[in-house]
Amino acid sequence: MGVNTRMLAVFVGLLAIGLIGSAQASRDGEKERIVKVVETYQRALNGNDVEGVLKVYADDGVFMPEFSPASVGLAEVREAYERVFKAIDLNVGLHIVEVTVLSDDWALVRSTSDGKIKINASGAQVTNDSKELFVLQRQDDGEWRFARYAFSSNVRPQ
Repeated sequence: MGVNTRMLAVFVGLLAIGLIGSAQASRDGEKERIVKVVETYQRALNGNDVEGVLKVYADDGVFMPEFSPASVGLAEVREAYERVFKAIDLNVGLHIVEVTVLSDDWALVRSTSDGKIKINASGAQVTNDSKELFVLQRQDDGEWRFARYAFSSNVRPQ
């Protein structure tokens, strides 16, 4: 291998390392943006803020709560959260376990949650112990929003 060929090989190798590092930095930046979406959702959830919740959902987003039918699209998602917030007050913490950027336009977040839930009809407080799966899609405006969201309790109902 001549000197020029070796220099070219080294240059190509350094360029590839730089591109890989740049791609990883870009993915890390996207992960931070995705985490902020979930944090925004948590604040809205704990504030019984339907409008805040809707801001993190895609127009065709799907909310899939445990023991209930799926709500598809913003109108149904709005109705579902209005029912939720009428029935309960949440004081929960979401703890992100995993953020995976699947492609330029799709990502998922897996989390756990804890805290307290107040049943408004009785005033009773129950402990929350759940797991969540968020599937996010980058929208035309470049923002990440929930395409699908499902959760379930870790505690079996009595």
